[in-house]
Amino acid sequence: MSIDRKILVLPGTKWQVPLVKKIHEMGIQVLVVNPALDSPAFKYADKAIVSDIFAKGNYLNEVKEIGVDAVMSDECDIATRLIADLAEELGVPSQTRERAELFSNKYLMRVFLRDHGLPCPEFRFCRSLEECKEFFRSLKGPMILKPLDSNSSHGVFTIYHEEDLKRHFDETLSFSRGEKAVLCERYITGTEFTVDGIKTESGHTSLAISEKKHYGYNENIANELFFSYDNPSFDYDRLREVNDRFVNLSGLPFGLTHAEYKYQDGEFYMIEIGARGGGNLISALIVPCLTGYDNYEALICMSLGETVLSMPTISEEFRCRCAVLKFFDVPGAGGVVKSIKGEELLRDNPNVLSYCFNFRIGDRIEKAVSDSARVGYYIAWADSRQELVEMMTRIDELVKIEI
Repeated sequence: MSIDRKILVLPGTKWQVPLVKKIHEMGIQVLVVNPALDSPAFKYADKAIVSDIFAKGNYLNEVKEIGVDAVMSDECDIATRLIADLAEELGVPSQTRERAELFSNKYLMRVFLRDHGLPCPEFRFCRSLEECKEFFRSLKGPMILKPLDSNSSHGVFTIYHEEDLKRHFDETLSFSRGEKAVLCERYITGTEFTVDGIKTESGHTSLAISEKKHYGYNENIANELFFSYDNPSFDYDRLREVNDRFVNLSGLPFGLTHAEYKYQDGEFYMIEIGARGGGNLISALIVPCLTGYDNYEALICMSLGETVLSMPTISEEFRCRCAVLKFFDVPGAGGVVKSIKGEELLRDNPNVLSYCFNFRIGDRIEKAVSDSARVGYYIAWADSRQELVEMMTRIDELVKIEI
């Protein structure tokens, strides 16, 4: 590829660093937009533009003057619609605004599922607390209250009583960006899964599936994603089929996808889906590790308007591999961090792809109230389920946050 090619990437947080590095590795220049002067991705950019990514007036003329061949983001829900808008204004390939809305607005996802005969719980678009109460009463059971288009589980609550609704409605409403309304839906019990994939001209391929576990104190915040090709308790071929069908019907022209499902009464129910890779380095590290497929290279090529005809396949040698994205928990009720014991077990292990503690010694830490408030994570892999479970047990026993 020519060095004259340029790609605009936003935002510029640590989660976009692998994408920016990959673009550079392919011999392409990178412009990055982010509001903070010390944004992690700026270090790897050919040009850094300090601005709120949604304040297009601050940087769009400059970007047009420089000239870019693509505009991209990954692992960032809130950028989906912005990328579509910018691509249209810059005249570069992207999904349409309509597709961006479908993959951002949880209500539109529900309507699409219902209209195409895919498993879908009862749901209702609500503008007021009274409308929520009315729907809750009709369900005669637990309900999920969520913003239309938030990220990182902000404003998502399980509702068991009308008092829960009164307590959480205003907060949930505050996280709906595009329209001041909320989505109410029947609460689906059962195991939760994530599915990461890629859409090319040949169709959608589901590449990596995880079974999720959650913190005991908040059933809406995950503390473990265990990735495997097969699962002895669940039909992953069926889950891949359901997920591929949704994306292929959606009209998404190309891109990475990240979906969440719950399994109940023999059906996989989609909770939501985004036209971006899974966060916390799922698309950057876990998908390539489990598949041997360079999803970032394919994404970059498609964003530049190039054709990627061949559908990715996962060879037998990778189908036994497992990986985990494990989030640390806060000891007890939280407090001031005194030390971290056993960090060398993470630092010196070649099977640990990444780890991070989102605090320093002396900081006060508390239980997570959203995905983005978790205190840290590690990503590890092994050639079998048993090997990975043994590694996780050892890390759990020896790596301790002391407060």
